Amino acid sequence: MKVGIARQAAADWVHTFASGNQGFRGAYFSGSTVEMPDDALLPEASDIDLIVVMEETEPPLKLGKFIYNGALLEVTYLTWNQLSSYEEVLTNYHLAGSFRMNTIISDPSGSLHELQKQVASRFADELWVRRRCEDVLSKIRNGLTQNLPASAPLGTRVNAWLFPTGVMTHLLLVAALRNPTVRRRYAAVREVLEQQNDLEIHEELLAMLGCEQMTAERVKEHVQALAGTFDIAAAAAKTPFFFSSDITRASRHIAIDGSLELIEAGLHREAVFWIAATFVRCHQILEADAPSELQRCLPAMNALLADLGALTDSERRSRANASLRYLPKLQEVAEHILTATKKTPEQQL
Repeated sequence: MKVGIARQAAADWVHTFASGNQGFRGAYFSGSTVEMPDDALLPEASDIDLIVVMEETEPPLKLGKFIYNGALLEVTYLTWNQLSSYEEVLTNYHLAGSFRMNTIISDPSGSLHELQKQVASRFADELWVRRRCEDVLSKIRNGLTQNLPASAPLGTRVNAWLFPTGVMTHLLLVAALRNPTVRRRYAAVREVLEQQNDLEIHEELLAMLGCEQMTAERVKEHVQALAGTFDIAAAAAKTPFFFSSDITRASRHIAIDGSLELIEAGLHREAVFWIAATFVRCHQILEADAPSELQRCLPAMNALLADLGALTDSERRSRANASLRYLPKLQEVAEHILTATKKTPEQQL
């Protein structure tokens, strides 16, 4: 499917199902596809991310992924308070990139267009890039310094190490004015570091995750094991999680086929983060909705965690501490990238 056709489907969904709701303030495209031209083919393992802005104080539960008119959409809700000033948006590294260009689908009051102009004109300014980098750093530090009790669910304890470790890639992507992508973050940061002639840093980031020596064959084995766990969790899922729509038949090709695509492209180590994240999400579903299946599926996830050197709480704590010690070097790399990016105005849209 061409990106433009998928966008048309998304816009139709907004006008048909969202724009008439009380409190609707607007909608815009987000995510990794915003910079793709309409005539580009939408990658098989990609969806169209939509943000629907509502007036409520608290955003509704994320609608998530679903197929509409043949396009896989992912809908997230934000409140207008979260977008109330361009300063707040420019400081938030997750929000700012979506306003770098005009991706607005609907804007009844004109407020989103005004916000977009304000953000776009300042997006590449050093002041705001540095503030976004600080936003990333705070998330890394806060995540890696968590001390969860052994009584906490396994998925929660694994994520306390896994996700802030993955956010380390975002620091360099933000410094380079690149989209801080979710599933492909390690592949994206590799591109940045290759351009900087600094792939040694990429190896060190992979080492923080624990997959720098993992072979393509071994990663493929983990994907095959994940596929079995994924299917069991997708069939059992009932309890709503913010990620529920990521573990469904409709989104299976993103987690499974998307990982295999990275492996085939020679980016098998870069695929590991999202394989691990998806394993954890499946286990959180099983713990809530199919505890009888939990023990049957546990060895597959444990095998991956063991390969990463992150099977036990003490191992994950040790890995988290190593990442914290590495942060000053990572900040130096981000500073170098930020300085280099300032000298290339063609990147500053």
